[in-house]
Amino acid sequence: MKSLWEGLEKVVRPQEPLAMYTWFQLGGPAEFFAEPTTVEQLQTIYARARDAGIPFRVLGGGSNILVRDEGVSGVVVRLSEPAFCHIQIDGDTVRAGAGALLSRVVTTTVREGWAGLENLVAIPGTIGGALRGNTGAHGGDIGQWTQTVTVLTEDGEIRQHDRRQLVFSYRRSNIDDPVILEAQFRLEAEDPRPLSRRLQTLWIVRKARQPMGHQCAGLIFRDPRGTTAADLIEQAGLRGARIGGAVVSDRHANFIVAEPECTAADVLRLIELIRNQVSQRLGIDLELGLEIW
Repeated sequence: MKSLWEGLEKVVRPQEPLAMYTWFQLGGPAEFFAEPTTVEQLQTIYARARDAGIPFRVLGGGSNILVRDEGVSGVVVRLSEPAFCHIQIDGDTVRAGAGALLSRVVTTTVREGWAGLENLVAIPGTIGGALRGNTGAHGGDIGQWTQTVTVLTEDGEIRQHDRRQLVFSYRRSNIDDPVILEAQFRLEAEDPRPLSRRLQTLWIVRKARQPMGHQCAGLIFRDPRGTTAADLIEQAGLRGARIGGAVVSDRHANFIVAEPECTAADVLRLIELIRNQVSQRLGIDLELGLEIW
């Protein structure tokens, strides 16, 4: 395997700790960790991993990932370089790289007087992750504003999906290509001043129900239609429930907070406890929104 990354030694690192790249700050290392600086480098990394038969994963903002304590086999790619994080506004069309933070795209478009994405304020993660899971809030989602999505296909080719090929549903999309590279959104013109005030109000409301900024935490379950996972967890009497260093948040019951002594195994056991108790007491099976690596 020593020659697998020949010529890419500056962008591929072995045994990279992943905890620092996730909101939980937990878990073991990646067998290989890559931060390509160009699309061409990304294509090469993907092709070599595919040909070698090793797992290939993309890490976005790390807000919805729990890495197991033993770490991750294969290569984990992070699109953190400028080639993947651009934000460009041309009239009512916004182009954003998959590695761009959703929060930065939201604030940039609002500042320029383009409405549509402001409902997504204070939602963590990157554009790529938001598209794949059709991130939404307050009755709107990112899919409704999406015009095109550029991807790296399983064959290693660059392809653009247009609006007719894209399907967005509740917290899901049909984008299943290995890598999302970029998206274009078409927004609506609005006076920046009232738009900014609406953004600030939404931000305050959202932040008031999230764990404190200094806490390592993650959102766990998808909200069932007609209710929220947080309400169900509270109804099951699980606010503040604890296993080891993993605790159900007292600010928002669908968040698990990782205290300093926490392990990924603690979080996994607490997730199972919550699922079992909500199922037994309320007859509802919660669906995991968190990705387990």
